[in-house]
Amino acid sequence: MNIALIGYGKMGRLLEQEALNRGHRITAVVDPYAAEDKTQSGIPILRIFPDKAGEENAGVLDQAQAAIEFTMPDKTVENVKALARRKLPVVVGTTGWYDRLPEVTNLINDARSSLLWSSNFSLGVNLFYRIAAYAAEVLDPFPEYDVGGLESHHNKKADSPSGTAKILVEQVLARMTRKTHVVWETLDRPPRPEELHFSSLRIGSMPGIHSLFFDSPADTIEITHTARNREGFARGAIQAAEWLLFGTGPGQDAPSPRFGVFTMDDVLKDILAPPLSRG
Repeated sequence: MNIALIGYGKMGRLLEQEALNRGHRITAVVDPYAAEDKTQSGIPILRIFPDKAGEENAGVLDQAQAAIEFTMPDKTVENVKALARRKLPVVVGTTGWYDRLPEVTNLINDARSSLLWSSNFSLGVNLFYRIAAYAAEVLDPFPEYDVGGLESHHNKKADSPSGTAKILVEQVLARMTRKTHVVWETLDRPPRPEELHFSSLRIGSMPGIHSLFFDSPADTIEITHTARNREGFARGAIQAAEWLLFGTGPGQDAPSPRFGVFTMDDVLKDILAPPLSRG
């Protein structure tokens, strides 16, 4: 698979290495803020999307079969627009832009293109969502178990709470009748029975820790996902691009792109589906 990387920060470097490890090629890199002129493997870094015919590097993106975007929240939608014009399948790992998801969904559908987004591409995190959702459903009938959470990330993270925390809370609230909404901000009062309090911490260089607590007067049930590094995120994003372009995996003779807007939950459903039910 030929991949275009949109953004070449820490994640871009990891994505490049993971893609090469899995037998893919990086054919284009776009990042106006990159400190270097070439990537670790010698690919020239473009400063702008080459949109115009006759423009220098105009055909560079034509070689790509999929794009992976890890940039900043205020750049993502414009980046997706540029990729949709090319009908280039895109995996978006940037968080903090989800208020514009309806707009992006319409854009992708109108362009007859494809996009897969996730607040976290780690396979472990996406399994964590399912485990947490099941725990919430099991414990809902037991009001003595209150529910809350905490997420911690490095101090350079641009958004708070994390996109992962938001998805986690959505999963829990969808399965608990006695918790109706989340409180993210600091509380200067006791939380109400229907409120789920979830806090954020930004410190040092930790990749990410998400914890969900079910606490009673007698004991505590704690579910935690701890990221040791960012390599799991990069691996998941590459796997997502493979799924978007090839369907169930990269072993097909030719790409068969999906059309529409998807999440990592769609990828996980495909992985977990019984073999006879896969289309």
